Amino acid sequence: MKRLNEGGGNMGLLNWLNGKKNKVNYKYADMLNGYTPIFSQFGNDVYASDVVEQAISCIVTELQKLNPCHIRRNGRDSTSVDGDKQKVLKNPNEFMTLSEFLGKVCYQLYSNYNSFIIPTWNIIKGIDGIEKRQLTGLFPIQPSQVDFLQTKDDRIAVRFKFANNYETTIWLSDVIHLKLKYHRNEFMGGDELGQPNNKALLKTLQLNSTLLEGVSSAIKASYAVNAAIKYNTMLDDGTIEENIEEFSKRLQKNESGLLGLDLKGEFIPIKRDLKVVDEATLKFIDSKILRNYGVSVAILNGDYTKQQYEAFYQKALEPIIIALSQAFTKALFTDKERAHGNEIVFYARELIFMTVQEKLEMVRLLGDAGDLYENEKRVTFGFPPLPELENVRLQSLNYVDVSIAKNYQSNGKASEPKENDMQKGGDEDGIQET
Repeated sequence: MKRLNEGGGNMGLLNWLNGKKNKVNYKYADMLNGYTPIFSQFGNDVYASDVVEQAISCIVTELQKLNPCHIRRNGRDSTSVDGDKQKVLKNPNEFMTLSEFLGKVCYQLYSNYNSFIIPTWNIIKGIDGIEKRQLTGLFPIQPSQVDFLQTKDDRIAVRFKFANNYETTIWLSDVIHLKLKYHRNEFMGGDELGQPNNKALLKTLQLNSTLLEGVSSAIKASYAVNAAIKYNTMLDDGTIEENIEEFSKRLQKNESGLLGLDLKGEFIPIKRDLKVVDEATLKFIDSKILRNYGVSVAILNGDYTKQQYEAFYQKALEPIIIALSQAFTKALFTDKERAHGNEIVFYARELIFMTVQEKLEMVRLLGDAGDLYENEKRVTFGFPPLPELENVRLQSLNYVDVSIAKNYQSNGKASEPKENDMQKGGDEDGIQET
């Protein structure tokens, strides 16, 4: 049995994939643009640029700080759910930490404009005889070719082929598929062929490369001649060469830093004033490249202000965070589970661009008025909600429950919480069997 050498595959994933093989008859999925849905991975032309690599690294490094959480929404409030999905979100597979997992997924997304993750499951049967899926792992893969197939009943499957000729076919609904610049192709991110469209960027990178090569050549040329020796007498060519050779030997043997010359020789150093490309031009080229990724020079250098990081977050990070949450939710929950409020949310605890003082002031103003649930306050600071704080809302009367605030002021008796205000029991996905 072959291993998946590409994409961090392992025997656990292979065994699961081999167990999923079936004899369904497929045909290539129909596409409105007339293309056959066969996609190969794109080359790494633009990623030879150090500026491109640094820009992507800035984005991926920030996204590696995300904190994924399985939550269940209940009206305007939400609570975290501790179960098999949360366990796997914290430890995706036996080969990767959460940070490494997120980094690999995001690097693949920016390299290919598509990133694929295969969830693995165990089917367990409860005491009531009902079968239920249990998530066991999340594996990012790097296929060399992706084919979209269609059954007679119009169900879509994905066939992945890898560099070692291994291939497997999985239902599209069972694959986490992240897409970048998804607008021209029906299945893939990128251009109409499902490939990264870097034509405009490549022109800028070529210009940048030409400038750098010019600077390199000019520096080498400037060091070709260091000084001139003027002989105050008439010498033939052979004598000049002998004198230069003698002078060179004296330079090599000299250790004091001082060198003596007689009256017939004069040492003339060549002054260097190298000006090849002005700073403004180089900065313009770098900024033009970085704009493709929503990264500013300040972000790249790490000396950004709060406003600059806020712009970076909203333009480059937030769309990816939303895409991650929606793609994971779609693949890891059934329609019924999603209808009961189950979601995967990637909390940006370390990415919040407001200062601590600004967040405290906002929570204080809204919290004192009773306009925030306690879990909403936690989410504001990037922390996941807690089950014990579900539907708890306090306001500034020495922080009493909102439902008894009026009675508290009038010295009345506090009313008991209504039954429909309490969440009904169920399993970890919020589905209660009847």
